[in-house]
Amino acid sequence: MGNIVAIVGRPNVGKSTLFNRLSETRKAIVDEVSGVTRDRHYGKTFWNGRDFSIIDTGGYVTNSDDVFEEEIRKQVILALDEADAVLFLVDVKTGVTDLDQQVAGILRRINKPVFIGVNKVDNSSLIFDAQEFYSLGLGEIFCLSSINGSGTGELLDALTASFTKPDEEEVTEIPKFAIVGRPNVGKSSLINSLIGEERNIVTPIAGTTRDSINSRYTKFGFEFDLVDTAGLRKKSSTMDDLEFYSVIRTIRTIENSDVCILLLDAERGIESQDLNIYQQIIKNRKGVVVLVNKWDLIEKETDTSRHFEDLIKEKLAPFNDVPIIFTSAITKQRIHKVLETSIRVFENRKRRIATSKLNEFLQEAVDKYAPPSIKGKFIRIKYATQLPTYAPAFAFFCNLPQYVKEPYKRYMENRLREQFDFEGVPLQIYFRKK
Repeated sequence: MGNIVAIVGRPNVGKSTLFNRLSETRKAIVDEVSGVTRDRHYGKTFWNGRDFSIIDTGGYVTNSDDVFEEEIRKQVILALDEADAVLFLVDVKTGVTDLDQQVAGILRRINKPVFIGVNKVDNSSLIFDAQEFYSLGLGEIFCLSSINGSGTGELLDALTASFTKPDEEEVTEIPKFAIVGRPNVGKSSLINSLIGEERNIVTPIAGTTRDSINSRYTKFGFEFDLVDTAGLRKKSSTMDDLEFYSVIRTIRTIENSDVCILLLDAERGIESQDLNIYQQIIKNRKGVVVLVNKWDLIEKETDTSRHFEDLIKEKLAPFNDVPIIFTSAITKQRIHKVLETSIRVFENRKRRIATSKLNEFLQEAVDKYAPPSIKGKFIRIKYATQLPTYAPAFAFFCNLPQYVKEPYKRYMENRLREQFDFEGVPLQIYFRKK
């Protein structure tokens, strides 16, 4: 099970800037669903040999101070429920505020590692001002600047040292399949159809599923664990809380699965929230099967499904070598194909290619299309090998790896996919110095 770090704090202390720096993105992933009043950012970070997820709890702007404080309190509590460690960000320029005191009050009562990041310490003269944050009673403070990155290394060292969980699950013999998707897309109905009983409560209200529910499936020669992604544990006052909570739970479920079955709503097509979940599956290097649910409600013409499939693949690019199945959880249309395809993707993810076969493939691929020369220098790829990782990764050894550009990496990936079946599985390709 992976580690999750929640970034909490008042608005305008630089949470999103720090998030973007840590996750090495220019723009945090945001959810454009109506009714969500603030962005939700989530991403993957790597430091000191450790992988972990980070969640920026977002800002909230309104005219009323009371609502404002209540919302901050709720988002902090929601983040704390799921996080393994908490990064409490404060602003050296405003000093300790009443709101900081309130957040600190909540944090002092939880039994999880808490780290105070004093942000906007852009020069050494501000280090003295930062000392007042010791008064919050949360231990060590870390002076940093989200803008120029100073001080983030020491903070990340301390954060990763606090982790108690291993980064990745061991690949188990019994595959874990996670059903993921937006709220109310039919995840629980699909599981009930698959296991043939009313195991999960189904209502038209989004977020009925309260926890990630595991179902061991042993029918028709299949055996695996099915996980229904949670929505919300308790009744929520706003749609926004629900969306935030389900995002955290979805990340958790993705990290602990082998193959993710991404459920889309046929009537709504593929939306930004679906793409966010898809990106999270790819970042975590999990197998993926795309399921278009409620297909029975769509009026069919010739080639309806083919057009729909082309549209989905266009949005999923550049990695769109994924199986797409049109189904209905209610009428159980093509329900067994879902299981067969998921098992096949699971097998693809475990596939090991012998080095001799890989080098035969390499010879053919290079003969067909050699790497373009750069500045009169010729790239010569000597040999290739599959790395001993839990998801397929390949190293190509050559004389000038720094000159191998993205289009050639994509060419190699596409050839690998043609030669050896890796449908539904993200591949990693590295060019290394011989």
